[in-house]
Amino acid sequence: MKKILIAISIAFLIGSCATHRKIDYIKKNSMEPLIVPAKDNDMAEISMRDTLKRDTLTVEGDDGKEILIMKAVKDENGEMVATDVIKAAMVTARFRNVAERHGKVDIGFQVIVPKAMLDSRWQLRFRPILYILEDSVSLDPVIITGKGYRKEQLKGYQQYSKFLDSIISDTTKFINVFQLEIFIRRNIPAIYKFKKDSSYVSDEQFASEYGVTKKQALDHYTKKFLIRRNDRKKANRHKYFEKYVKVPIVSEGIKLDTVVQNEDGDFIYDYIQTINTRPGLRKADIIISGDIFETDKKIYSIPRSKPLTFYISSISTFLDNEVRYKTVVVERRAEANTACYIDFKSAKGDIDETLGSNKEEIGRIESNLGSLIENQTYDIDSIVITASCSPEGSYSYNKRLAQLRSESVSEFFKKYIKHYRDSLDRSKGFILSMDETYIGKAYRSMPIKLIAKSNPENWEMLDALVEKDTIMEEKQKKTYANYRYIQDIDAREKQLHSEEYYKHLRESLYPRLRTVMFGFHLHRKNMVKDTLHTTVIDTTYMTGLQAIRDRDYKKAITLLRPYDDFNAAIAYCAMDYNASAMSILNRLEKTDKVNYLLAILYSRQGEERNAIQSYLRACRQNRSYIHRGNLDPEISTLIKKYGLNEEEN
Repeated sequence: MKKILIAISIAFLIGSCATHRKIDYIKKNSMEPLIVPAKDNDMAEISMRDTLKRDTLTVEGDDGKEILIMKAVKDENGEMVATDVIKAAMVTARFRNVAERHGKVDIGFQVIVPKAMLDSRWQLRFRPILYILEDSVSLDPVIITGKGYRKEQLKGYQQYSKFLDSIISDTTKFINVFQLEIFIRRNIPAIYKFKKDSSYVSDEQFASEYGVTKKQALDHYTKKFLIRRNDRKKANRHKYFEKYVKVPIVSEGIKLDTVVQNEDGDFIYDYIQTINTRPGLRKADIIISGDIFETDKKIYSIPRSKPLTFYISSISTFLDNEVRYKTVVVERRAEANTACYIDFKSAKGDIDETLGSNKEEIGRIESNLGSLIENQTYDIDSIVITASCSPEGSYSYNKRLAQLRSESVSEFFKKYIKHYRDSLDRSKGFILSMDETYIGKAYRSMPIKLIAKSNPENWEMLDALVEKDTIMEEKQKKTYANYRYIQDIDAREKQLHSEEYYKHLRESLYPRLRTVMFGFHLHRKNMVKDTLHTTVIDTTYMTGLQAIRDRDYKKAITLLRPYDDFNAAIAYCAMDYNASAMSILNRLEKTDKVNYLLAILYSRQGEERNAIQSYLRACRQNRSYIHRGNLDPEISTLIKKYGLNEEEN
C-alpha cells in the first residue's frame, strides 16, 4: 500500500513539474491565441458564373475602343505585363473590410491556438469581446478541452452517478422482510397462509388476528435509520454534485466546446458573429482573452489580444440627402366636431353642473375651446351648437325642448369664451375699452358667433346604436327596422312602446341620444383666398431617408417605393432586390453614384464585363471610388481577380 502511495505521489510531482515548465515556456515566448480575419470567401457569396476562372477580360471604354483587363504589374520599363498570384500561407492582417447587407454584418474571424498551448490535461477558455461604437458585447466563449481533462470531468460524473444509484427508490428495501415474515409465521399463522395466496387481507382482518394493524407491524420492522440516511442523501444531492463534479460540462451559451484528441498541430476555429448595424457604425473591433485550467484550478490567464478591426461599408452612404418638397393645396376654412353628453333635468333646459357627469363633460369642451382660442394657425368664425332629445313624448314638444337646451348651452359657453378671452388679454396687458375692442393685439380680434340649433329626435343615431347592440336579438332588430318605415314619428315611437325590448331602448339607448354637438368653423389666420398652393417638406419621403440611415431597409422600401428614384434604388440594393434597383438605375443619368451601384448589381448577376465598365466609369468620374471598391465584396472580388487600379498604387 505504501509503495502505491509513493508511486502516486511521484506521478503527481512529475505532472506538476511538467505543467510549470509548459506554463513558463508560454510566458517566456509570449504565446497567445491569434485572431485573424476569416479566409476570403466573398467569391462564394456573390453569384459568379464560370467567368470566375478567367483572369483577362475585354471591356469597352468611353470612346468605344476595347480595353484588355488582366492581372498585371509594371515591369522595369514601365510596361504592364501579366503576372501570377502567389497566395500567402497565412493571413495576419489586423483589419478586414466587410459589407453590410440587409441591415446586418457577418463578422468572421479565426481563433488560432498554437499547438504549444494545448495539453491533454488542460482546458482553455477563450472569451471574445466585440466593441461597436460605445458598447462592448461579450460573445459566446470558445472552450478547448484536452482529452485527459475531459476524462477527469466524465470521471466526476460517473462518481456522482454512483451516488445517485445509492439513493433508494424502492421503499420495500427499508423493511426487514425476513424478521417480519418470522413474526407473522410464528404469531399469526392464519395470516401467513396468505403468502402464496393472492387474496386481499384487510387491515381490520389483520388486526383481529393479532391485535395490531398492518401499518403498525410494518413500522415496527422498518429500518428508520436507513430512511434517515436516504433522506439526507436526497437533501444533499447538490453538495455531492459539487464534490464529485469539479468542473461541469456546460452546453448553454457556448459557441464551441470541443475535445482535442491530439496536439499535432495548431487548433483553428472559424468564428462567425452576425450583428445588426446601427446609424453611424463604421467599424467593429474584436479582442480575445482567456484562461487555462487544470482540473478546477486556473493555472494561467491569457493576456488580451490585439484588436482585430472590421471596417464596415454600407450602401446607405450613397444616400442623396437633398430635402424633398411637395406641393399641397391649403384650404382657408376648416371644421372640427365633437359631442358632449350633458344631462338635463326632466323637461328642463338649464345646465346643472352637479348633475351626472356634466362637470367632466363641460370641462372637456372648455378645454377644447381654450385650445382653439389660443391656436396660432386658425381663428374661430362660429360654433354651431345642436341639441338632441330622445324620442319619448311628442315630436313638437321635443323640438321646443331641444331648442331650449341648445340656447341654454350657447349662453353658457358664450360667457365662458368672454371670460377666457378677458383673462388672456389681461395677462398680456391689454385694456378693454367701452366698445369692447382692445388696444394692441388682443385675442378678441373677431367676435365668435354661437349658433343654437336643434335635432329634436336623433333617430339616425338610434339606428346605429340598435345595430351595434349586443342585448337585442336579431329578430327584435328586424322588428325595429320595420317600424322605421312609419312616417309619423309619434306613431312610430308609440308602436315601439308596445314591444318587449322597449324598456331596454328607453333605459340603455335613449339616454345616449340626449347629446349636444359642437361644430367649430375655423379659418386660417391672415389668409384671404379660399385655397392656396404651397410647398412643404415631404415628410413621408424624408422618413424613408431616415429609415435608410437607420438601416431599416424594409421600412425604407415601403415608404420610397412610390417615388421610384435613386434613394429607392439604394433601399432595393441593400435588400438584394436587384432587379428593382437595376430598373430604376438604368433610367437615371449615369452619375458616379449610379455607375458604382450598377457595378455592384452587375457583379451580383455575374455580368463581369458590365460590372467592370460601370466601375471604371465611376472611378473616372470620382477617383474616391478607386479606394471605395475595396470595401464592397462585389467590387473587391473583381479588383483582385483582374488587378484593377494597380497602376494607382
